[in-house]
Amino acid sequence: MKKFKYIFFLISFVFLTLLILTGCENNSIYDRPEAEKPVIYLYPTETMEVIVELDFNGTITCSYPTYDDGWIVTAHPDGTLINQKDEKEYSYLFWEGTSNIEYDMSKGFVIKGEDTAKFLRDKLEYIGLTPKEYNEFIVYWLPKMQNNTYNLITFQNDIYLDNAKLNIQPEPDSILRVFMAYKPLSEYILIEEQTLEPFKREGFTVIEWGGTIVN
Repeated sequence: MKKFKYIFFLISFVFLTLLILTGCENNSIYDRPEAEKPVIYLYPTETMEVIVELDFNGTITCSYPTYDDGWIVTAHPDGTLINQKDEKEYSYLFWEGTSNIEYDMSKGFVIKGEDTAKFLRDKLEYIGLTPKEYNEFIVYWLPKMQNNTYNLITFQNDIYLDNAKLNIQPEPDSILRVFMAYKPLSEYILIEEQTLEPFKREGFTVIEWGGTIVN
C-alpha cells in the first residue's frame, strides 16, 4: 500500500511539474521570441477613417481591439480612435505575437538595470516619442528590466520592419516605429554603440512602439 501511494505521489508530482513548465495550452509557439505590446498611435490632421493591416512573419497571439483581418477605425487628431466593429473608444491599437525572427544585437547600449528608466526616457525622447508615449513604454518595460544587473538594449530597424509590415490607408505622411530588443546580462560587456536618428512629425503621423526580450 505504501509503495502504491509513493508511486501515485511520484506520478502526480511529475505531471504537476510538466503542467507548470508547459502551461495548460499547447505552448510550443510561446517558446519563440515574442514581440511584446507593440502599440500603434494614429494622429491624422483631421478626423478620418483609417484602415490598418499587419503583415507579420509569425503568429499574432493577442490584439486589442480584435485584429481579425485588420483594423478599421475613425481616427481623430488627438489620437483618439473609434473602432468601427464595436464603436468603442481606444487610445491605440495593440497587438502581440511570436516569431522566429533573429534580432541584430551587435550594436546597442549596455545599461545598469537601475539606470534603465533614465536611459529609456532620454533615448525615446531623443528619437521622437512624446512624454505620453515614452512614459507608457517605460511603465510597461521597466518592471521587466530594472532588477537585471545590466541590460543590453538595442533598437531594431530593418529586421523588425521587414518582418512586421504595416499597410495603412490613407498612407501616413510620417511614421516612426520604435522596437526595442534587450538581453539581460550578469556583467558588463563592451559593444559598439548604436547610432539613433531623431524623428520629425509631419502631417498624418503614425507612431508605434514595442519590444522583445532576447535570451
